[in-house]
Amino acid sequence: METARPLDALNKARNHRVIVELKNGKQYVGELKAFDIHINIVLDEAEERVNGEVKRKLGSIFIRGDTIIMISTE
Repeated sequence: METARPLDALNKARNHRVIVELKNGKQYVGELKAFDIHINIVLDEAEERVNGEVKRKLGSIFIRGDTIIMISTE
């Protein structure tokens, strides 16, 4: 049986589009470019979504890990 660690899952998602949900209810979608052990992440071609609709396009963004509640591949 293979044991998957959280950082291994993030590494597999690198250079793929991900959905990131934050504690404040906001949702961001973009290409995962980098992360660290604190789950601070960098998204490229990021956009903010509200109720599934694009609210604004942001480009490259940094999201602090302690604000994230979920990261999922798109």
